[in-house]
Amino acid sequence: MPEYKVNGNIVNFKNVRLSIITDRLIRFEYSKDKKFVDDQSLMVVNRNYHECEFNVEVRDKFIYISTAYLVVECNGEEFSSFGLSVQLKHSLKSTLCLWRYGDKVDNLGGTARTLDTINGECELEDGIFSKSGYAIIDDSFSMLLNENFVKSREKGKKDLYFFGYGIDFVQGLKDYYYISGKTPMIPRYALGNWWSRYYKYTSENYLSLMDEFKINDIPLSVSVIDMDWHLVDIDPKLGTGWTGYTWNKEFFPNPKEFLEDLHKRGLKVTLNDHPADGIRAYEDNYNRLAESMGIDPKTSQTILFDASNIDFLNKFQDNILEPLERDGIDFWWIDWQQGSASKVEGLDPLIALNLTRFNSSRNKGVRPLIFSRYSGPGSHRLPLGFSGDTVISWESLAFQPKFTACASNIGYGWWSHDIGGHMHGYKDNELEIRWYQVGVFSPINRLHSSNSLFTSKEPWRYERETNRIMSEFLRLRHKLIPYLYTMNYLSYKKDIPLVRPMYYYNGNDERSFEVETQYYFGSSMIVAPIVSKSIPNLLMSKVKVYLPKGNYYDFFNSRLYRGDRVINMFRTLDELPILIREGEIIPLTNEGRAEKNPDELILNIYMGVNGRFNLYEDDNISDSYKDNICCRTLFENNWDKKEFVINKVIGDLSLIPKERSYRLVFVGIENSIVSVTNDKNNIKYCGYYDENKKELIVLLNNISTCDRICINFNSDISLSTRDLNNDLFELLDQVEIEIDLKDLIYKTITTTTIENAICGLISLDLDKNLFECICELLLAN
Repeated sequence: MPEYKVNGNIVNFKNVRLSIITDRLIRFEYSKDKKFVDDQSLMVVNRNYHECEFNVEVRDKFIYISTAYLVVECNGEEFSSFGLSVQLKHSLKSTLCLWRYGDKVDNLGGTARTLDTINGECELEDGIFSKSGYAIIDDSFSMLLNENFVKSREKGKKDLYFFGYGIDFVQGLKDYYYISGKTPMIPRYALGNWWSRYYKYTSENYLSLMDEFKINDIPLSVSVIDMDWHLVDIDPKLGTGWTGYTWNKEFFPNPKEFLEDLHKRGLKVTLNDHPADGIRAYEDNYNRLAESMGIDPKTSQTILFDASNIDFLNKFQDNILEPLERDGIDFWWIDWQQGSASKVEGLDPLIALNLTRFNSSRNKGVRPLIFSRYSGPGSHRLPLGFSGDTVISWESLAFQPKFTACASNIGYGWWSHDIGGHMHGYKDNELEIRWYQVGVFSPINRLHSSNSLFTSKEPWRYERETNRIMSEFLRLRHKLIPYLYTMNYLSYKKDIPLVRPMYYYNGNDERSFEVETQYYFGSSMIVAPIVSKSIPNLLMSKVKVYLPKGNYYDFFNSRLYRGDRVINMFRTLDELPILIREGEIIPLTNEGRAEKNPDELILNIYMGVNGRFNLYEDDNISDSYKDNICCRTLFENNWDKKEFVINKVIGDLSLIPKERSYRLVFVGIENSIVSVTNDKNNIKYCGYYDENKKELIVLLNNISTCDRICINFNSDISLSTRDLNNDLFELLDQVEIEIDLKDLIYKTITTTTIENAICGLISLDLDKNLFECICELLLAN
C-alpha cells in the first residue's frame, strides 16, 4: 500500500503534493524529484492556510481526499485523465459533476491583457468560475517572487488550482483573494473624471483647456499627458521617438511650473512612458544613469531597457524617473506594447514594470498607483489597469461592460478604458453619449482619443444636446464619489469588486447569465448599459434587463419595477436603466473636488423596506486605511419604524468636516409631515415635495458630525403611485407616429384596466417596439 504523509493542510503522495486550501479549493503539484514550490508566485502570495477538515484514505493505489464539497482521486503520478479527478458532491446539474485532468471547462471568463486595436469582442483568459461549477487555473509557468525580484520555475513541474465553488461566486472570489492577496484601495482622486488625449499639447493650451472644462462646470481630477510631453523628433539613428524622458521645452518651457499649475487646479498628473527603446544619450539624466551602470557617458552608448535586470530597473527608477517625479508627477502611465519576451524565459517585461513601479510608488509615503496593462492573475494587487487603444464603434462599446464585469472572475476590479473609443471607427454622437454613460458607471472614467483632428472628446465640440448630456454625466460621476469611495473600501476590506456580473447573486436563475452587459455597480446599484442605437420613430433605445427578486427604483425617473423577471426597457438619450433596490441609500455630493471629503452630502433614500448604508471616509491618499484610521457614518432607513437616522460618526473625526449639510431625498413616498431631532432638541429644516418625481426633500444645514439625527415621519406615511396617464402622455407626445394612432392608444389605455388595455393594444397590431415600450409603463409598478 503506497504511503502518504499529512502535514496540516498538505498531503504528500508519491510524486504529488495536494494542498487542501479550503474545502472547495485544492492545489495540485506534480514533481518528478518531489521538490515542490513554497515560494510566492505572481498569482499566489499566501502559502499559510487556515485549518480545513478533510479525510484521507488509500485504495487500489489511489489516494482519496474528501472534504464537505469535493472528492479528490489521485494516483500520485504525472497528471493524466485517468490519474487525477475531482467530483463535486453538490452538483449544479442532475448528472454527476466530475472533472478529469485535461477536460475542457465551460469557463465564464476572466480578463485579457489588452483591448488594443480590438473592434468588438476578444477572447478572455480563464477565470475561477464556470457554468459547470468548477474551474482550473494553471500556475505552472508564472514567475516566482523572491526578496529581490522574481525567479524562474524549474521545468517539468505542474502547479494547478482547482476551484469548485458552484454558484457561490462571492465565497469563491473571497478565497481567491485569500491566496492571492487583497486589492489595495486606490486614491480618492482616481475615482473622478480623467482627461487624456494623444495630442501635441503645449503647457499654454493644455492649461487653457483645463480652464475651459472649469468654465463649462465639468469637473476633472486627473490629467493624463500622452507621449508628446517628451522629445519625439529625434535622429532616426538613435531609434524612435516613442521612448523619452526629457521634457520638450518648446512645448513645455517650465515643466515644474506647468505641473504646479495643474496641481493648483486640483488635478493629479500622470505621464505616458513607452520604455522599450531604453535611455539614449540626449536624455537630461543620461549621464547619471550611465555612471551608475558603469558606462562611460562619453561613449553615448544607448542604455538598453532590460526587464530581467533588477539592478538596471532600480537605477532607472532612481536616476531617470525620480527626478521627474520630484517635479510633480503623481504616477506613471506604463505603456508597454512590445510583447511578453525578455532575456529570462517566462519573464514578461510588463510584469517586471508593474511590480517595480508599484513598489517604488509604495515607498513614497502615499497610496501606490500605476496605470498599466493587465499582466496576469495576481495583477489586482497592482492597480490600476489600462485596457489599451480600442476602435471607435458600437461593437467596441457593446463588449466593454462584459469585459469589465468578467474581470471580477479573476479578481481584477480596476479597469480603465478609453471612454468614447480611441481611434479609427466613425463619428456618431449617440455612440459617444452612450459610451460616456458607460464610463460614468465604470471603475475608472477616462476620456481618451487619438491625435486625429476629429476624435477629441471635449463635450462642447459636439452639437448642443449631445454636449448637454455628456456634461451632465461627467458631473454625475463626481456626484457619485462618496458612494464610489465606500465601494473602493469594500473592494479592499470585503473582497467585493465594484463591478460584478449579475449571476454573482443569482446563480440559480439562468436568466442572470444571459444579460452579459448588465452588472452590479457596488452594493446598491444595477447598471444596464445601452449599447445600441435608438429605434427610429421611438427616439429611444432598447435594452433587455434582468431584475432579480425584489422591487427596484430607476435612478433617473424614480419609477418602481417589480423584480423576478426580464423586461425590455426603453430610454431616451439622456437616461439609461440604473436600478436601485428599495430600502437602499445612495450617498452623493454636489462638490466637484474629487480628492476631498465633502461638506455637503446628498442622500437618495429609496423607500419601501428597511435598509442601511455605512459611509466610509479616510485621508484619501495614504495607506493608513490598513490600520483602520478612518471614520464611518451609518445611515439607517427604518421603514418599519417610519424613521430615517443619521448616526454619529465613528472614528477619527479629524478626517471630515466638523459640520455637514444634508439634502435628504426620500424617493417613492407620498407627501408626509416630518420632524427632525438630535439627541436633545428639535432641529429646524427646510422641506418640499416634488409631485412629479414623488420625492420628499428635507434640507438640513450645519449638522454636527457628533450628533445623531432622526427624521420621523407621520404614522400614515405611504408609498406613492405613479400617474400612469401622465407617463403615457409624455411617451406618446414624443414618439413619431400618426396622430390618430396616438389618440387611439391613449384612449385604449386610459379608459379601462391595465389587463384590458394590454388586450386592446394587442388588437391594434402595433409596432413591436412601441408595444413593448408602452407595456414597460403599464407593468412598471
